[in-house]
Amino acid sequence: MLSGDESGFLFDEIAQRLADRLVDVKRKFGVGLDLGSRGGQMIGAVTATGRVDRLYAMDPSPRLSGRLAVPAIAADEEALPFASGSLDLVVSSLALHWVNDLPGALVQIRRALRPDGLFLAAMFGGETLWELREVLMEAELVVSGGVSARVSPMADLRDAAGLLQRAGFALPVADRDPLTVSYADAWALMRDLGAMGESNAVRLRRAGPLRRAVLAEAVRLYQKRHGMGTGRVRASFEVLYISGWAPAATQQQPLRPGQAKRRLADALGVDERPAGDIAVPRSE
Repeated sequence: MLSGDESGFLFDEIAQRLADRLVDVKRKFGVGLDLGSRGGQMIGAVTATGRVDRLYAMDPSPRLSGRLAVPAIAADEEALPFASGSLDLVVSSLALHWVNDLPGALVQIRRALRPDGLFLAAMFGGETLWELREVLMEAELVVSGGVSARVSPMADLRDAAGLLQRAGFALPVADRDPLTVSYADAWALMRDLGAMGESNAVRLRRAGPLRRAVLAEAVRLYQKRHGMGTGRVRASFEVLYISGWAPAATQQQPLRPGQAKRRLADALGVDERPAGDIAVPRSE
């Protein structure tokens, strides 16, 4: 379990976990891009791997992009200013869940990669902050008589895997890493989210800030339902890791149906049976 109450710690943690996945790829990349750099956590983590010869950065904020440790530009993730086939690697840590047109952004990333270039990213998934979403909805309903979306929507694992295929990536992989973080209380959690830049940005939410009575009721419900017995509360973050390669003729290709040289039954050590029957291990 991770300890919260310090804004930005998740960016450091996930950047390191994403860089560890890059280390698992046994090759070096010529030109890389950190997409949605924020405070530069991913830049430091990728640089430390030694896997990239030249790393560039991009962030929608001119203020943030101007303070990064590598050459950077200020641009939107939905309008990549890169020529087709100009990058060998694109990494992105906890930025793509803010993109309005995620399918379109993935298509642009794939086009910007050279053949056999790698895309590797982490983003928050749909189970993130489910506890906060639950208590805010109930508190607003009780106090105000209506509800509004108070936590931004996020993709789930199945969506992420499907979007990689739809964007044309080869060898797509998607998996999830559920994290539990402890906070002093729900107030501390909400302050942290604001400092991280992860507060609600849903355009159709109810105008104006939440009434203090709603917040107080949400904090009470949160402590009651999600307290840890130590005075602290838990918060769930679901991190989705996705990766894919720009198609290349040198990549492994699946065989066409009927071309297999070995039977699955042989690999599993069972007798082959008609569909619907239960496979029985062969007797020794």
